[in-house]
Amino acid sequence: MDKLKPLITFTQKQQSNLGFGLITLLTVGSEHIFSAFAFKCPCNDWNFVYGNVCLLVPALALLILSYMLSNKTWKLVTGLCHRKYRLCRIRYAFGFLCVFLQITTTAMVAPLSWIAVALLKGVYFECSMTGANVTLFRHQLCSQKFPHCLTELEKFPCDGTSIPQSERLALLTIIRAESQVLGWLLIASVATFTFLLTCLARCYSPISYMQLKFWRMYSDKESDFLDSFTSQHAEKLAKRNLTSFFELTKPTPMKNPPKQAWEKISSFYKYRSMNDYYSILHKYVCTCEDLENPAARASVRSENEFSSPAALAFLDDDKIAL
Repeated sequence: MDKLKPLITFTQKQQSNLGFGLITLLTVGSEHIFSAFAFKCPCNDWNFVYGNVCLLVPALALLILSYMLSNKTWKLVTGLCHRKYRLCRIRYAFGFLCVFLQITTTAMVAPLSWIAVALLKGVYFECSMTGANVTLFRHQLCSQKFPHCLTELEKFPCDGTSIPQSERLALLTIIRAESQVLGWLLIASVATFTFLLTCLARCYSPISYMQLKFWRMYSDKESDFLDSFTSQHAEKLAKRNLTSFFELTKPTPMKNPPKQAWEKISSFYKYRSMNDYYSILHKYVCTCEDLENPAARASVRSENEFSSPAALAFLDDDKIAL
C-alpha cells in the first residue's frame, strides 16, 4: 500500500486540477483494451444480450467503483443506521438527497465515458442491434439492397459467413453510423449539462471568485495537515500503549478528541454569509467555548450538516478512499 501512495496522491491532485480527466483517460484505455482483446460477438441469438451486457455492465461496475472510491460516500453513510430517526425529518432527508446527488454526479464520469467511447467505436452497438429480434426494427434497417438481412442479421458482425462481404460491410456501416451519432449526442448532452450546472452553481455562490480560490487552497491545506496530524497522533498513542504493555507500566495521560468531536467534524458544511468559517473543523474550533472541556466540545451544534452547495463542492472533495 505504501508503494501506491505516490500514485494515489497524483490521482487526487489530477482530480482537483483537471476535473477527472485522468479518470476519463483510464476509462477510455480500459475500454480499448477490452474491445480489442476480450470482446467477440457470438453471431447468434445471444447478440442482443451479449452486446448490451458488454456496453452497460462495465459502466455499472465503474459507477459502483466510483461510489466506493469516494470519501463523500463513506462520510455520508458511516453511522447512518444510528441516525435513522433523523431521516424522518424533511430538512435532514433533503440535505441527505442533495449530497447523494453530488456524489452521483461525480461518480457518473467514468461510466458515461465508457458508454460514450463504446458508442463511438460502435462494436457493442453493432452486435446488440444485429441481435434485436424486433420485426419493425429489422424492416426499417433492411431493404432490397440487403436480401440476407431479415433472416441472417445476427451473422453480419462475423467474418467467414455465406453473406457477401459488400452487403455485410454496407449494413454494418449504417449501424455504426447510428451508434456514433448516439455517442456524440451523449457527449454533447453531458458537456452541456455540466456547463449549465457549473454556471448555475457559480451564479448562486455566496462568495467571490478570489475568495473561492483562497477557500480551495485552505481546504487542500487543511486536508493535508489533518492527515499528517492524525498519523502523528495515532503513532504516539500506539507507541505509548505498546510501551506500557511491554514494560508493565501505567500509560502516560494523553488527550484525545471525544467521540462527539469526531462526529461534529465528520459532517458536511454549508457556507453562510454571516460567518467566516471555511470548514466544519474551522467552525468547530472557533465556536467551541472551552476546548479543554469534553462537554463543551459536544455542545457545538452542526445545523449545517448535509448542506454543501454545488459551487463549493470542493470543500468535501472526492478523494480515493484507501
